[in-house]
Amino acid sequence: MNIEERMEKMELGLQRAKRCNRMLLAVVLLAAAAMAAGMAGREDVVRAKEFILVDENGKRLASLGMFMGEPALSLFDENGKHRASLGVAKTGPALFLYDENGKHRASLGVAKTGPALFLYDENGEPRSILGVDKDGPGLNLVDENGKHRSFLGVIKGVMGLDMADENGKRLALLSVDKKGSRLVLLDENGKDRVNLGVDKDGPRLNLVDENGKNRVAMGVYKGVTGLALADENDKVIWQVP
Repeated sequence: MNIEERMEKMELGLQRAKRCNRMLLAVVLLAAAAMAAGMAGREDVVRAKEFILVDENGKRLASLGMFMGEPALSLFDENGKHRASLGVAKTGPALFLYDENGKHRASLGVAKTGPALFLYDENGEPRSILGVDKDGPGLNLVDENGKHRSFLGVIKGVMGLDMADENGKRLALLSVDKKGSRLVLLDENGKDRVNLGVDKDGPRLNLVDENGKNRVAMGVYKGVTGLALADENDKVIWQVP
């Protein structure tokens, strides 16, 4: 599963939910409305389409109601700016946080695929995505142009770190599993050019040409150091021991 596929899975649970914040405030609003209506000898349930919390000057600070057919709780700052929303959509609950300019800066949601946390830059573009799905946890880092530059995750017991260039092409891969660790460096065409690994037999290094031919192999096996050089036809031209 590549970086783009993992991001799409994590974003599915956040596309429908639009508003957010503290469940406790919703409980307070409902309790206050129930007390105002008088609970003695009456049904202790308040039914309404919307609750609005205001300060002593009548300025709106919070609202609880329906938004696009879904329940949502919204909080506003002293300037009337929308700063937080908590909502529940068909795909699951989601929390949205906004800065003083109304820009979307963070999202936390839970979808069928699992929970996901999105962090956005000052332009409202996603720059960091942390999620957990059936394959395991993963962290995506995105640059200012929307290119996925790094992915760190644990997938089915394999710890991996991918790094890509400004075009989104993967150039480096570091992985660790029960067999050992491995570092792979790739060229601009996505071909493996350097392989460095350590397993139960010892460390090894392979250098590969642009045609995929292994030209240099070096390693230590059971205390013995070996080095082999090959030509473009994979023919060994020098070897020690």
